[in-house]
Amino acid sequence: MPPRILFVEDDSELAELIGGFLRGFEFEVTHLPDGSQVLERVRQAPPDLVLLDIMLPGKDGLTLCRELREFYTGPVVMLTSLNSDMNQILGFEIGATDYVVKTTPPAVLLARIRAHLRSGQPPASGTTNPAPSTDRSSLNFGKLQVDARNRTATYGKEPLHLSTGDFDLLWELARHAGEILSRDHLLKTLRGIEYDGMDRSIDVAISRLRKKLNDDPNEPRKIKTIRHKGYLFATDIWWQE
Repeated sequence: MPPRILFVEDDSELAELIGGFLRGFEFEVTHLPDGSQVLERVRQAPPDLVLLDIMLPGKDGLTLCRELREFYTGPVVMLTSLNSDMNQILGFEIGATDYVVKTTPPAVLLARIRAHLRSGQPPASGTTNPAPSTDRSSLNFGKLQVDARNRTATYGKEPLHLSTGDFDLLWELARHAGEILSRDHLLKTLRGIEYDGMDRSIDVAISRLRKKLNDDPNEPRKIKTIRHKGYLFATDIWWQE
């Protein structure tokens, strides 16, 4: 079954161009010209990925993204003509998976969509598990349990409400517990792009994940910032709480 994309874009020419390009690579693309039916459509037939324009008539894309995140856990890629840092930060804060400028070449957009769809799949059975666990799709750190097969995580026996991007970041950090992961590694693994020295999306995502793990934002002990190097997922703190 081909991957299903819900494409919300009010520019009919651009929608036809991008939609046609993606269909040429065996994607099933459903186009909506505005946001009036998006929530209902996603509830009735959840797509594998939502490609969402920010500037829409009526309800804008950022509002739709926020409302989608109340029930939809798949990738949400924001598409915009505005290369604004503030828009990007706001988009990631409310749960966007990625942020793509409309001038991005279609082949690059395709690569990023494929990367997000791949990251939504459970890791291969040969994935190295750094934590003591008998099941390589499940990692256990004291109060924290992360289950890649079911894409769920619990903290102190309470379920964590994670977006697709949140879960992918948590899993990548957790399966490399005790190792320093650079921003470049995280961007390549999770989004299929290289770190350009300016992209702050990983920092925003780390900040959001820390909040959900009750990590101190001023002196984080669970996901540590290693200056000029990246981030380190601690291995011992989870048993000490």
